[in-house]
Amino acid sequence: MILFPFTAIVGQEKMKRALILNAISPQIGGVLIRGERGTAKSTAARALAALLPEVDVVEGCPFNCDPDVIETLCDECRTRLKTEESLPSVKRRTQFVDLPVSATEDRVVGTLDLELAIKKGERQFEPGVLAAANRSLLYVDEVNLLDDHVVDLLLDSAAMGVNVVEREGISFTHPARFMLVGTMNPEEGELRPQLLDRFALCVEIKGIQDAPQRVEILRRWTEYEQDPASFYELWQPQEEALSRRIEQARRLLPQVTYAEDDLFAIAELTAEFDVDGHRADIVILKTALAHAAFEGRDAVSEVDILLAAELALPHRLKKKPFQETELQFERLEQRLEMARADVCVDSELQAEPDAVKKKHPRLIRAK
Repeated sequence: MILFPFTAIVGQEKMKRALILNAISPQIGGVLIRGERGTAKSTAARALAALLPEVDVVEGCPFNCDPDVIETLCDECRTRLKTEESLPSVKRRTQFVDLPVSATEDRVVGTLDLELAIKKGERQFEPGVLAAANRSLLYVDEVNLLDDHVVDLLLDSAAMGVNVVEREGISFTHPARFMLVGTMNPEEGELRPQLLDRFALCVEIKGIQDAPQRVEILRRWTEYEQDPASFYELWQPQEEALSRRIEQARRLLPQVTYAEDDLFAIAELTAEFDVDGHRADIVILKTALAHAAFEGRDAVSEVDILLAAELALPHRLKKKPFQETELQFERLEQRLEMARADVCVDSELQAEPDAVKKKHPRLIRAK
């Protein structure tokens, strides 16, 4: 099946940005996409998984272990490594793992065969969804309709990067590092605040009202349905370019730095928005680092921090009158626009200083 290309999705820039940044740094902690039906939520998640770079996995491992990182190997691969000099590896596309709403705890975490363990002393583990999702994209549609206990398990594994199954004194451990994408329609019920807060990023999306953009959506979808192969071929250069950019950002990410002033800027921002706890501060920093890497920079900027805050704060705000909340985000957007303008002026100054001084005299004096 040929999927609708990620780069062909019209609008919904915040949603696409949140997905891309989680693809660069799954340690961010996932993204929750809230919105009405028919706004490309599942289309975007599936399309992103299809364009992600290939990864090296241990051949024959049901948990897709990374052969180059011994610390994250599953119990089975650790046992193999004791008898073999090295673990054979193969390249594999990033998988899209879909978790059904009806999933039980055993289906998610996997099961241990207690009878076999008691009778023969052998530890037999039946992998679950988290095993398949390791180093892949785990998609949960209608996450608000999933059992709260199962959502807890998913978020715990996403935070720790490991799945531990214990039954009657027997345990099995395997890596569970995945990109978590949850979608929901608020009209069908809300997530508990405790669970909502544990999704690192959250995006609210609505149907596009701009007539030309709606026409473009209709045109692209019609072309895709009529001939998926030709439509994908048309967008393939953009898909490959984005895939390369994500791969480059992943390599650059460990080298991206931040200053003490950046930490103070994040702390002041979350305090200004009266956010409980410190999870938001950590998420903003991780997201800002990923955005800097995506832009090809080795240091965090004010724009990175404000863009990260746009994605990390909406679902963590205390319940206030609607107009007051809107006013807070209007101020955040204004600060972001000012920061972007400063970046543009700085770039132009380096290229053509005299022309810029004539074009932006007030900004230059302010700087």
